[in-house]
Amino acid sequence: MRQTLLLPLLLLFSTSLAAAVQELNGIAAVVDDDVITWSELNTRVESISQQLAQRNTPLPPREILERQILDRLILEHLQLKLAEQAGVQVDDESLNQIIANIARENKLGLEQFRDALARDGIDFAFFREQIRSEVIMTRLRTSQVDNRVNVSPQEVDAFLEAQKGQQQRNTEFHLYHILIAVPGSASPEEVREARDKAERVLAELRQGADFQQMAVSYSSGQQALEGGDLGWRRAAQLPTLFAEKVLAMQPGQVSDLIRSSSGFHILKLSEKRGQERHIIRQVNARHILLTTSALVSSAEAHARLTRLRERILGGEDFAELARAHSEDPGSAAKGGELGWADPGIYVQEFQQALKSTREGAVSEPFKSQFGWHILQPLGWREHDNTEEALRNQAFQALRERKIEEETQNWLRRMRDEAYVEYRLER
Repeated sequence: MRQTLLLPLLLLFSTSLAAAVQELNGIAAVVDDDVITWSELNTRVESISQQLAQRNTPLPPREILERQILDRLILEHLQLKLAEQAGVQVDDESLNQIIANIARENKLGLEQFRDALARDGIDFAFFREQIRSEVIMTRLRTSQVDNRVNVSPQEVDAFLEAQKGQQQRNTEFHLYHILIAVPGSASPEEVREARDKAERVLAELRQGADFQQMAVSYSSGQQALEGGDLGWRRAAQLPTLFAEKVLAMQPGQVSDLIRSSSGFHILKLSEKRGQERHIIRQVNARHILLTTSALVSSAEAHARLTRLRERILGGEDFAELARAHSEDPGSAAKGGELGWADPGIYVQEFQQALKSTREGAVSEPFKSQFGWHILQPLGWREHDNTEEALRNQAFQALRERKIEEETQNWLRRMRDEAYVEYRLER
């Protein structure tokens, strides 16, 4: 009698177990000769869901979030496969240092950091391998995209010239972004479908839908799972067709559809803020450098500089002694004078000597990677570095703009050339 009752229960348990195993190890997508399992997808969905909840970003329906995260996993698999073929790796020692730096940035020791991850429900081994993958992909993109992007001085000149007279050139904008992507070789019908989808998303936003939730649900942009948050950017850091729209927008406003080769974009301006002028403290100093070699020991260089310092303190001219004895080819002919500069450009030992030596005094001999020095601060000043800073910012903005556009094109080509089969139906 007991065996008769037990057999159906065992069959039922076996069937449930088989279904659970299939759910755990089933295939969610085929990517070339690789697969993404349901287990991998579910782990990532849970992790992303926790992150979105911590940022108070409303979660979209589960099936939409799964598709968004699966698309990201597909791109990650393609990049990691390319990185493997290119020999891009991160060894354990480097990975340990990176994780230690992350812990330090969060003002935690390594054990405290592991405990914090555990409290948030994040397995440390999983986190560790995620960081390894992120670093590998970053290194791959650096070699494949970043290192091939150039910005010429002429481009910087042209950009600054175009910015002249614009009151908002120093303004920063906090933006959110949604991209409804269009494949590189899209047919007219695919373009129409993408436009229709973009118009539906825009209509929902106009009716009050949460922008971040809509980005998580529908955007193909690189920041989709961060709610489409682009962070604070100057207009110069945006593609030209974005900048023109943003400059005319007010905080809280959502743009119309913006068409580009990547697809249809929607922007939201969250906030904007101005930028003050860039004032830095500069120092004009001079120094005498003696290098060491097989013929001149460190002790001998130190002793020679000590004698030179005593001669200067006794009334001899610093500039004349620098011209006669300094081994710095850049400053010796100028009497050791280095000109007005931000102290931060010098090595740490030189910076420290500048801080501890009063204006007009001569420092004690000190050693750096270049040899032994004595220095004399000639003066300090407040310098308006705004134009130089703007030029550096223009260079960085143009470079970041190019990198972002090239990265998007690179990822799109990679995805278009891959064989991908979705198996989201359970």
